[in-house]
Amino acid sequence: MEKLAVKVAAHRLMQGGVIAYPTEAVWGLGCDPQNEEACLELLQIKQRPIQKGMILIAGQIGDFEEILAALSPGQYKKLDVAWQQQGKTGAVTFLVPDVLDQIPFWIKGSHRAVALRVSHHPVVRSLCKEFGGPIVSTSANITGKLPARSRVLVEKYFGSQLNFVVPGQLGGARNPSKIVDFSTGQLVRAS
Repeated sequence: MEKLAVKVAAHRLMQGGVIAYPTEAVWGLGCDPQNEEACLELLQIKQRPIQKGMILIAGQIGDFEEILAALSPGQYKKLDVAWQQQGKTGAVTFLVPDVLDQIPFWIKGSHRAVALRVSHHPVVRSLCKEFGGPIVSTSANITGKLPARSRVLVEKYFGSQLNFVVPGQLGGARNPSKIVDFSTGQLVRAS
């Protein structure tokens, strides 16, 4: 069932749909980051201001190859090592400068950096692999409400506004990923 569900979810993403899926700590909402209409729809149903920006999530660092092209080999290695150690240290999202100015405003919001995370959650990894790259990842909640920790709450918040809900379990983390400014090392959000 899971493989079929991931295929259906990836297909919905490719068609411009908004989906929900389990992540390490909370349910996430996602869409194709290159599809402006899908991203604006996600922001609208979440009631999130575009200025805040959204995270891009991937199953492996190679999914971010184009985005990370301006980094030095040492910087790239630093990200890779940090994401590989997440099992011990908890999920981490890095704010990486968009040096090549290739990330659309509907993803970055009013920021000069883009929020990136490589996930070790099996559903997320399978979904990104089937989709062929990173997807949008923002907590499944209406702005100001608690992030959904169950499929029931996802459906209560959004009902028929979603194009698909991928079945699965959360990864067992207590808190969403910490967010670190890659350029300065400053902790922006603790986990």
